[in-house]
Parts: sequence; structure tokens; C-alpha cells
Amino acid sequence: MEAARKEYAELRARGLSLDLTRGKPSPEQLDLAGDLLSLPGAGDVKAADGTDTRNYGGLLGLPELREIFAGPLQVPAGQLLALGNASLTLMHDNVVQALLSVVPGGERRWADEPRVRFVCPVPGYDRHFGVCERYGIDMVPVPLTGEGPDMDAVEELVASDPTIKGMWCVPKYSNPTGEVYSDETVRRLAAMRTAAPDFRLFWDNAYAVHHLTGERVEILSILDACAEAGNPDRAFVFGSTSKITTAGSGVAFVGSSPANVAWMKERLLKQTIGPDKVNQLRHVRFFRDTDGVTAHMERHRALLEPRFAAVYEVLESELGPLGIAEWTRPKGGYFVSLDIPDGCASEVVRLAKEAGIALTPAGAAFPYGKDPRDREIRLAPSFPSVEEVREAMRAVAVCVRLAAAEQEAAGTAG
Repeated sequence: MEAARKEYAELRARGLSLDLTRGKPSPEQLDLAGDLLSLPGAGDVKAADGTDTRNYGGLLGLPELREIFAGPLQVPAGQLLALGNASLTLMHDNVVQALLSVVPGGERRWADEPRVRFVCPVPGYDRHFGVCERYGIDMVPVPLTGEGPDMDAVEELVASDPTIKGMWCVPKYSNPTGEVYSDETVRRLAAMRTAAPDFRLFWDNAYAVHHLTGERVEILSILDACAEAGNPDRAFVFGSTSKITTAGSGVAFVGSSPANVAWMKERLLKQTIGPDKVNQLRHVRFFRDTDGVTAHMERHRALLEPRFAAVYEVLESELGPLGIAEWTRPKGGYFVSLDIPDGCASEVVRLAKEAGIALTPAGAAFPYGKDPRDREIRLAPSFPSVEEVREAMRAVAVCVRLAAAEQEAAGTAG
């Protein structure tokens, strides 16, 4: 215990200022898309069909851009919409629209129901949970298993409770665990019986092309699986280029069944004249085709892989021999999930903050910000340099050792 306290005092004396809170692309990653800023250029601003991208029109986005991302997002180009720059906006809007207008297959607006609930696999994405909390949607946590959510629990919930209208899913390289949904999980989600006829999967395929290893993990198409199961309108699919080109000026996508697309289009006609087609055209010119996206993401991987390797290296050397921590080794995405002894996560985050290391708040990956075991910490190593990641992780390890030692001492004393 005294050794751990001395180690921590020395850490605080160093006056560090490092940040592992959010999955932001590093400046080097953003520089990969530097040429995007000079496109399309003043000389040629016409889309493939001759449309002047500077003018009105094109409610659903440029067809050629939708074609490029149809494969990665597993949505037919004709059923994929390119809108705005943030997929979170599209998810938020679809939730709000479902609250305010009847979705295909539904009998009334969600807002007219006495109660609306969403299934939330945990650990999960805090901003998904924030949308639910903002609109009074109750959240029902379901644990992840290593192959996606616990499907026995999910199937029992949705079959018995008509107030469950939706479910958040990050099916590939899930935030924060790196979870990949198995083929069986995808098929069961598509085929399961739901008490609510207007139940929807909010399929956030945020990391569709964000590989961290040479293995390009693929998942089943949820739209195909739903159609085959006789539930073609079950899923909304989302994605964006936020972690592909630039985080604030990329392109966001939403795709679904023909009926759902018609429903979204009807709402869009009242909401917007159309998206930023000039920005969409610059993305078309930058990538040219889907192979261009693949090649670009390999350049991202070359920058990210060493940062994740630094996380594993420090965790293995500093915590591995002690048996007080477990962590994920994702094949893609932007995060590592660190599990430490129950009741220690909040204390580790506090200790780290006082030592100059900013971590995601404990509990952020759970509904209402409450991890029932207070043990999970999300690590985001993408933004700092490799050496800064090592330094930050050594500091995290010091904080974990101290928190675990204090907890053990308190238990012994009790």
C-alpha cells in the first residue's frame, strides 16, 4: 500500500496533461484527407448526371457517393441516403420522427404510448443513451457476450414487452469493447418475435471499415437478414465518414427498407431542401470508388495500430502479472475496454484526473452513467502520440494499482 501511494505521489509531481477521453482522430489522421479541402475545385462542380452541386435539389444525396458507400454499409445504393455530416444527428432525428409520426407497421406514434423503452447492450455508446434520456425513453441494459448482446435475454424482453420499441446496436468493433456480432446474433435479431409491431433496430455501423489488423472482419447484412426473416422494415442502418475523412465536415448515411426510406423521405421533404452536395462531390472525387475508401483506411490503420499496441504493451507489463485487470484487444474501432476490480473505476478516474490524465467518466458506457459494478473504463488512444499513449497508460496503471490496494486494505480492515 505504501509503495503504491509513493508511486502515485511521484506521478502527481510530474504535472502531466494527457487525454484519453474520446475517440478523436489524431492530427496525422486528419492530414490524410488534406487533399479533400481543395476539391472539387472551381472548374468542375457537376455531378455524374450533370447536376450543378451548388444549386438546390438532390434530397437523398449524390447517387455516386451512395454507390461508393453502399458496399461498406451493406445497403443497396437506392436505399441509402447521404445527409449532413453526423450519423448521430440522423439517429436522433429518426428517434424523434418515430415519436412524432407513425413508422411503417406501427399503429400509433411512439409519443402516444404510455411508455417507450429501448434495449441497450452494455457497455455501449454514451451518446446513444443520451438520446434516450433526453426524450424520456427508458433503457433496459443487456450484457454483451463476446459475440454481441445476450440474445436469450433480448428475445425474452422484446417478445414479452410491447413498450420496447427499439434497440441500439453497434454491430462491428463496438464502442467500447470492440465486439463483433456473430452471424447467429444477426440472424436472431432479424428473426426474433417482438411484441411491438413497430420495433426498430438502430444499427450504428460506425466502424464498418475501421480495421486495426490485417484481418478485415465482415458481418452479415442486417437488411438482408431482416428481409429473409420476413421483417424487412426492422432495421435502420447508420454510418458516416467522421473517422474516415474529417470529423466535422464529412458525410453521414442512413439506409433501410424501401418502406422505411419512403417514410424518411416524406419527412425530409418538410425538413430540408437537400444536403451539402458540394461536400459530397469532393468526397466522390477524393475516393473515386470503394477501393479508394479501403486504401485510405489502410493509411489510418498504419497510424492507429502502434497506438493500440502501446496500450496492450503497458497493460501487459504493468497490470498483467498482478491479475487485477482484464482488457479487450479489438480488431477494429477506436477503443479498448479495461475492467478492473469491482468498485474501483470511479476512484481510478478520480486519481487519474488529479494526476493530469483525463479519462472517460466511469459509468459513461452504461445507461444513466451508472456502471452497476463500477469496474469498466473506456480507453481512447487514437488522438495522443504513441509515446503519450505509453505515458498515459503507465499513469493509468499506477492509479489502478493504488485503487486496488486501497480497496484490498479496506476489505482486510473490515
